[in-house]
Parts: sequence; structure tokens; C-alpha cells
Amino acid sequence: MQQIKIFKGIESEITDLENRVNSWIGQSGARVLQTFGNISPQSLSQSHGPGLSKSFTPSDVLIVVVYEQA
Repeated sequence: MQQIKIFKGIESEITDLENRVNSWIGQSGARVLQTFGNISPQSLSQSHGPGLSKSFTPSDVLIVVVYEQA
């Protein structure tokens, strides 16, 4: 039976997210059928006061793994 596992992270910590996904795959023994992901649009951080610059906050990243349990 096919199942899904969803991982969530932020783009500034993408290596950590990759490591979490790869670690889960290795430890679970799951047979991965498909992976896909999505990155949300960047949000503009609001600054307060004159002269303060605005910046973008890191976007959320989702990775979905479709698998069958071994």
C-alpha cells in the first residue's frame, strides 16, 4: 500500500532538510516511489521606522515522499 511522508523546512536550512529526508529513507527501509516538493513565495519582512530596510524572510519548503513500507 502506498503511503506518504511530508517533510517541512525553510530554504535557508535546505541542507538540513535534505539530510532529514535521506536519513529517514535510510532508517525506514522504505521503497521510495516518488518525491516532489514545493517552495512558498518569499514574504517581505516589515521594517519599522524610517531608514530601516526591508528584507525577505526565508521561504517554507515542503518535500513529499511517496513510498511503500518494506
